[in-house]
Amino acid sequence: MIVYHGTTEIIKKPDAVHSKRFLDFGKGFYVTSFENQAKKWAIRKGVRQRKNPIVNVYELKDDLDGYKVLSFDKENEQWLDFVCACRKGEELNQNYDIIIGNVADDDVFKTVDMYFKGLWDKEKVLSELRYYKMNNQICIVNQKTLDAVLNFKESYEVDSNGR
Repeated sequence: MIVYHGTTEIIKKPDAVHSKRFLDFGKGFYVTSFENQAKKWAIRKGVRQRKNPIVNVYELKDDLDGYKVLSFDKENEQWLDFVCACRKGEELNQNYDIIIGNVADDDVFKTVDMYFKGLWDKEKVLSELRYYKMNNQICIVNQKTLDAVLNFKESYEVDSNGR
């Protein structure tokens, strides 16, 4: 499967070490199967860093048998609990090699934050989330797995219009 990583650097040899800790699925190297989502990530990071946005393209191994994969099919109670715990810094992802699920982007996280703050219960948050267009993310948690399942194909620069 072809996957994408949006950033400001060409990353031929990705690593799991330089990730931020408080992300949806914790530390790891994140990719998506949605090219436009990677372009948005690259543009956002490019604006913040005043650098050119770049999308890296990889081949993700189709056969993930033999790896500990946690896959959330949709934004449900388990997804919400996992994302909230990881965003608080809990290292739940260490039990897995790969985590797959929806992205808690800025709009989604505003809703999740209502739960975080105790203002909404899980049912209210999950009912609100069904109105958002969700995108996926694949977090490859450790370097050994990353080296085995992901191969760099190419990279390209994205203009501010996402082309």
